[in-house]
Amino acid sequence: MSSQPTEIIIEGLTRAGKPFRPSDWVDRMCSTYATFGADRKLRYSPYLKPRLLNGVRCLAVDLRLKEINPEGYAQLMHFAEENQLNIKDIEGNDIPLPT
Repeated sequence: MSSQPTEIIIEGLTRAGKPFRPSDWVDRMCSTYATFGADRKLRYSPYLKPRLLNGVRCLAVDLRLKEINPEGYAQLMHFAEENQLNIKDIEGNDIPLPT
């Protein structure tokens, strides 16, 4: 019996094995969902985190984002599909694009 994943990884490599450009795409995505705290410092969303997987910059997506911000989640999945980016589970295995 397999449990539902709680997080997915959008890898910074295309399905053709090429690095995705621009190289700061992860930072851009994280800052899109960031907010300013009371201390006026930028705080990344707890649902998106930069990750490094096998030396490749990736974006970890907490799947609770789908419930909290369905439109934002759909935009991320569209971005990954449109740019043919690999989607992985938290162990680094390729998985189909979650819906």
